[in-house]
Amino acid sequence: MTPAQLRAYRGSVTILMNPLARRADSPAPLSGARLNSLRAGVLGANDGIVSVAAIVVGVAGASSSRNAVVAAGVAGLVAGALSMAAGEYVSVSSQRDAEQAADVPADAQTNPWHAAGASLTAFLVGGIMPLLVVLVPWPSALTVPVVVMAVVLALVATGWLSARVGGASPRRAVVRNVLGGALAMAVTFGVGTLMGLAA
Repeated sequence: MTPAQLRAYRGSVTILMNPLARRADSPAPLSGARLNSLRAGVLGANDGIVSVAAIVVGVAGASSSRNAVVAAGVAGLVAGALSMAAGEYVSVSSQRDAEQAADVPADAQTNPWHAAGASLTAFLVGGIMPLLVVLVPWPSALTVPVVVMAVVLALVATGWLSARVGGASPRRAVVRNVLGGALAMAVTFGVGTLMGLAA
């Protein structure tokens, strides 16, 4: 090929972008520490919704006392938030120890305090939702159905958000979230109802 032909050939070639290459104007990928905090936040909100809703529905199955349902919900909210934060701190501390042993740069290491704080806050934010629904003075027969409807909507939102954060399929995440939460509420309501009948 002559130099003139080579120049013409080069001028007619379309340069294909590497689909794996990051564009200059695209946001930088999240560091391990930030991704871990986001993950802990989304999971903490989801756990708060399901845990407190399951407690509230279970106690509502056993008793028609609104005060008992609210007291159980508040206790579950506080205990769950502290438990989530403590568990996240221990887990991420172990991960950070491994990162330090592997000489991962300090700014790329996970932070157990950030993860614990995100988990605690998210659990409280998620868990307060079913509790607020219970605080509305519904007729006692409507308490469980209204909580279930509100929780399903919240689980759709957290399932979609967790899929976006993790780059997964939103549909699968939402279905998994809703089915898991519905199963937890159904089991606790059944247990509560049986205990209420036995009392």
